[in-house]
Amino acid sequence: MPKIVDHAARREEIAEALWRVVRRDGIRAASVRTIAAEAGWSAGAVRYYFPDQDGLLSFAMDLVSRRVTERIGAIAPKGSVPNIVLRYLDEVLPLDAERRAEFDIWLAFMAQAQAETGAGTLHTHTETVHNQLRELCTSLIRALADEGLLKDGLDVRREVERLHALLDGLALHAAIQPERTTPTRVRQLMRHHIESLLA
Repeated sequence: MPKIVDHAARREEIAEALWRVVRRDGIRAASVRTIAAEAGWSAGAVRYYFPDQDGLLSFAMDLVSRRVTERIGAIAPKGSVPNIVLRYLDEVLPLDAERRAEFDIWLAFMAQAQAETGAGTLHTHTETVHNQLRELCTSLIRALADEGLLKDGLDVRREVERLHALLDGLALHAAIQPERTTPTRVRQLMRHHIESLLA
């Protein structure tokens, strides 16, 4: 009987090898050769799934976004709206090993995208992820507004921008100084912010 190969799983395995190389050695070290060695594959096998590096980088970035989206989609909307909002926000912050790895990759790709001239692959993907995060902030603030939970006079668009900036800032602090900006502290600050918006 022929061996059944799960091509989707193989592609994810290669992308995860890329993540490990980038986290350990930086994005410039992420060549087909180093990724193949990290995955325990031949360079030819990696090229079979990803004929060019742009395709591999795109897939690796998409995988970050897809995993976050899947976790958010799995949240059961039970409990108070503010608590549901906080559960959603938890999923985009580096609060455990998996989410720290995703944020490290996002940060490395974003830094490289800024160094690119023109609208390259990384620039396109980082902008897409950035826009998705803004959309999440918009939907969460609007959910609070639709339930009549926000203080009178708050500008919804401005609160979306503030929440987006707070998410970015807390994620960066947690990545740079994890001993100071612990998961407990991040959750406390995020809860304080959301509660400060409520009537």
